[in-house]
Amino acid sequence: MGRHYAQGRNFDPGPGRYRDVSTLSPYIRRRLLLETEVIAAALDTHGLAQAERFIQEVLWRGYFKGWLEQRPQVWADYRAGLQADLARLDTDVDLRRQLTRAESGDTGLACFDAWVRQLVETGYLHNHARMWFASIWIFTLALPWRLGADLFYRHLLDGDPASNTLSWRWVAGLHTRGKAYQADAGNIARFTGGRFRPDATDLAGDIRSLELDEPEGLPPLQGLRLPRSPQPLTEPNAPPTALLITEEDCRMEDFDLSALDIRGAATLSASHLRSPRGVAEPVQAFEAAALADAAARSGRPVDALRAGTPGELAAWAEGVGVRQLVTGYVPEGPLRDWLRQAEPALSRRGIRLCEWRRDWDGLVWPHATAGFFKVRKQIPAILTAANLG
Repeated sequence: MGRHYAQGRNFDPGPGRYRDVSTLSPYIRRRLLLETEVIAAALDTHGLAQAERFIQEVLWRGYFKGWLEQRPQVWADYRAGLQADLARLDTDVDLRRQLTRAESGDTGLACFDAWVRQLVETGYLHNHARMWFASIWIFTLALPWRLGADLFYRHLLDGDPASNTLSWRWVAGLHTRGKAYQADAGNIARFTGGRFRPDATDLAGDIRSLELDEPEGLPPLQGLRLPRSPQPLTEPNAPPTALLITEEDCRMEDFDLSALDIRGAATLSASHLRSPRGVAEPVQAFEAAALADAAARSGRPVDALRAGTPGELAAWAEGVGVRQLVTGYVPEGPLRDWLRQAEPALSRRGIRLCEWRRDWDGLVWPHATAGFFKVRKQIPAILTAANLG
């Protein structure tokens, strides 16, 4: 998390050889580990000067989440655009053939094909490889960016809607207008330690000349409307309550449960909602293990639910005799979409859906209104407010 990370984080030595990156992202994504915990460990071991680069990278996930929370239309546009791209596959034989070659690692570009295999086999790619991969997908192979984002989201163990969608938009030059990321042959050779040496002619040259399908301008900044749902009612007015554990926050015990009249609990699996194309089994298995771990730590009987027909959540809550569901905050993404569909049935039965938002998110998200630089400038103040400074 210190000097080794700062100097070596951009190098991708290949599967099984990672030394200078943490590979903790699947756990942080589900808050099995908290951002505050890993930052505290970095500060305790290395101090701010040496750990600064690591801390900045931890902040990127919070920045992307906060940015998407304030522009939810970007997520809706991604999902609608993905549906349109998938519909094209039904009639565009050439696109379907090119996509199949790319997703099966049969492009003839050794680095790209190796990254596809690693993604599918391990559920992980080094961050630098993700950038190269996305750039090649968009600019060299000329494939729709949303289909690439969908491939990542279906296979990455650490995939979350904000980081995945906005990272692909960043590479494409959509997140920061006019600043697309170009995969460079020399850069790939250097930072893979010579494992891959693509010919410069095999990669797209002037990527500025490419036109991407994107509405003019970004949706207006909506600002944070938090809490988006009511805070849990606690004693002495607490109604019968059930805990709902999702992969968005697997540490419900961090919240004060003592003031709640808890009558039931359930895990809600939702990773299958990531894509209409089918989500990789390792992703679903990781989610299942995380939820099982969270259930075991709850110290109470926990039912296992699956996000299927939205009305089933209200039926379960009514069946266990509760009038309040309490869960960790669910950001923009497929589970948020599903809960929006579930809320009318809950409301008809007089059941409140309440969310806890972590203090860390409240410190980071309001600054995520433009580029990352605005968040980076606030790091000292954020750390102080989080009692980490």
